[in-house]
Amino acid sequence: MTEYIVTARKWRPVKFEDVIGQSHVTVTLRNALESNRLAHAYIFSGPRGVGKTTTARLLAKAVNCRNPVKGNPDNECELCREIADGRSFDVFEIDGASNRGIEEIRSLREAVRYPPAKGTFKIYIIDEVHMLTKEAFNALLKTLEEPPRQVMFIFATTEIHKVPATIVSRCQRFEFRRLSTAEISGSLRSIANSEGVDIDEEALLLVAKKGDGSLRDAQSMFDQLVSLCGKKIVHEQILSELRVLDLDVYFRLTDLIKLRDSKGGLSLIDEVIGQGYDLKEFVIGLMEHLRNILVVKTTNSTSLVDCSDSGKKRYEQEAARFSVPDLLRLQRMLATTEETIRWSTQPRFRVEADFVQMISMDSAASVGELVHQIGELNKKKIDEEMGAVPSRSVDLAPSGSQVVEQNQGTRSDQRSPIQRAPMKSFGEVGISEEQVRSLWPLFLAEVRLKRISLGSVLEGTSVLGVKGDAVRVGCTDDFVISSIKRNKQALQEILQSVMNTGIHLEPERDPQLIRKGTPESDKSGDATPTEHPVVLAMMRELGAEPL
Repeated sequence: MTEYIVTARKWRPVKFEDVIGQSHVTVTLRNALESNRLAHAYIFSGPRGVGKTTTARLLAKAVNCRNPVKGNPDNECELCREIADGRSFDVFEIDGASNRGIEEIRSLREAVRYPPAKGTFKIYIIDEVHMLTKEAFNALLKTLEEPPRQVMFIFATTEIHKVPATIVSRCQRFEFRRLSTAEISGSLRSIANSEGVDIDEEALLLVAKKGDGSLRDAQSMFDQLVSLCGKKIVHEQILSELRVLDLDVYFRLTDLIKLRDSKGGLSLIDEVIGQGYDLKEFVIGLMEHLRNILVVKTTNSTSLVDCSDSGKKRYEQEAARFSVPDLLRLQRMLATTEETIRWSTQPRFRVEADFVQMISMDSAASVGELVHQIGELNKKKIDEEMGAVPSRSVDLAPSGSQVVEQNQGTRSDQRSPIQRAPMKSFGEVGISEEQVRSLWPLFLAEVRLKRISLGSVLEGTSVLGVKGDAVRVGCTDDFVISSIKRNKQALQEILQSVMNTGIHLEPERDPQLIRKGTPESDKSGDATPTEHPVVLAMMRELGAEPL
């Protein structure tokens, strides 16, 4: 009976080019081998299952190989076969987790004094080196700094931050990266073809994604699926085995969100729980689903989405149904849900409540749309206040005379409700306090059109009088005074345009004016956040309601 060898061992790389996704490491090591610039100590760090120990063994074979080929071991000489079989007297693989004490390191220090038995180098590969104790690291320091000429150390770790800086500084460090879904699926496809296994594209992508950046994990799952399904693996067969929800479930949920069907959402959650799926995995899967929609929506491309071609087409259609603000809000809500259910004693209740909220919430309006709506409503309100006439021009008569208004057939300035006569200097024609008071509402309306936030601030102001060429403006508090002073130039241009004469504003505090939301009213305890001028304007103009 032929001995069975698991995929991870059977298809272990035998030369540097076979290592998937770590060319930045393998090219450097090959160049060092060819140029004879080898260091006495290396440290390989990175996630599990990405090739750290495999690369260490390749390096051990390459430095001891009798007939290396362009930096690669020939895998045929006696030393290469001994290292591959794990029976070499010159290559020692040590598990840092089970040999972590100072006594083991002292034994190692004694052993490095002896020359290699057959090869050029005596090599010590210490896996999970971060598990060594502090005392063991200290015992290793001196040997690591000045090792015998024919000794090389290769350390591998998944938690580089736990390795003392004094150790790292004495090694050449290589950071191994997580593998992409495409790299893992490509490797599995090659293995499946060599093994005569027929696996469809969706199943291959599912296994690669489940590997989560680790080729070894993906290969282990591949072995498991071959045992389950035989030589033909299809997507539908492996969903329950890998405990992965079908993509259709997530598309059903986004359909329910668009239909605002809370009842259907609760039924779907009950279906997921009834089939034994983990709620946290379900929420994470939905976050990835919304992320894919958001990516397609913002990039107009499916190149960044890891799924089959048919799935990418569905994401293109789904992206057209959602806006970016809505997708961002849903992502934020799911992130909160995922964080909360970790510590919840009843995660189902939290997930159901959050999903009902997601399904029931209204679509988000962009800031630009809100500003446009406010502007349109302000224009409509001003037209109503002016008697719904198309437009009018204001001609100010000399002091003491009445203001004469003339209707115009069309409005020449679409941004302003009034047309302007030629500007007159204040010396040419004066203006009375009565005229200023009568035109003050028009001035405020014009400010609201051009500067919405500033118009809201000036709503509580009043005309105290006219002194020379200055309009004394009564203000409720220092904030309004400072706002007028900061925007003095813009306000003066609007004022002179409305009054049709050279005149300016002089703000001053009016103790008789007390507006809700100011410090005076706050002391009495009558003010609430909903009485702020901007909030009041939103409630009045847009129909906003307090939460």
